[in-house]
Amino acid sequence: MNYKHTQIGYLILIVFVVVALLFGSILTQTGFNLPVIIFMIFILFILASFGSLQVIIDGNYLRIKFGYGIFRKKFSLNDVMSAKTVKNHWYYGWGIRGWLWPKMWIYNVSGFDAVEIKMKNGKTYRIGTDEPKKLEQIILQSIK
Repeated sequence: MNYKHTQIGYLILIVFVVVALLFGSILTQTGFNLPVIIFMIFILFILASFGSLQVIIDGNYLRIKFGYGIFRKKFSLNDVMSAKTVKNHWYYGWGIRGWLWPKMWIYNVSGFDAVEIKMKNGKTYRIGTDEPKKLEQIILQSIK
């Protein structure tokens, strides 16, 4: 079963625009200093990389990719034991997060809906999505 969906992180994109305008204002007032410009570009580059989250399921893998692909992860469907729809707490945050209790990795860009996958090796991951029931069904169909 194939699946491909991209969720846009609108808040991250708004933050990107605000930070870019702030950086532009700072540069026009303080002058153009090359190390400062490089640092600002780096910050904007990182922010832009979390503007969307794409989830792809093909015959063998569940793949996730943030933005233009610097941050990505793939899971073998053979290693997935279960999948269920969950709600993340607000304090779990957005982006890529390691959480200690419960022990899991979280990948999301917006909202609180996610699909929690448990792996055969005991690891737990949460993948944020704006269509959690559909993603859960596709994963469950793919691992049978």
